[in-house]
Amino acid sequence: MSSSRLAKLLEFLESDPNDPFILYALATEYNTQNDKEKAYSFYLQLTDKHPGYVGTYYHLGKLLEKDDQKDKAIEVYQKGMAVARNKRDMHAFSELQGAYNTAAGLDYEDE
Repeated sequence: MSSSRLAKLLEFLESDPNDPFILYALATEYNTQNDKEKAYSFYLQLTDKHPGYVGTYYHLGKLLEKDDQKDKAIEVYQKGMAVARNKRDMHAFSELQGAYNTAAGLDYEDE
């Protein structure tokens, strides 16, 4: 099932290679399939070409955390919080801040 979804997304990419939603969907699909290299490639294309695409930062940060790159993940969350704040997207800001707090060891719910 996911290979047909991936094939369809790649078709969409051919017809519109600069669409941020398609890039995001591909990054997410590759991440789901544990193809980290391709997931990183598409997430990084998004941060480079479409830095205002807020959803990228949370998922890229989580992938970096999963890959034991916590410091890079924290940087990504910080960038994402700035983008979300500038767009006045407080829901995304809150999610990114929660991920940042957890990654930075600032999550005090355990106490």
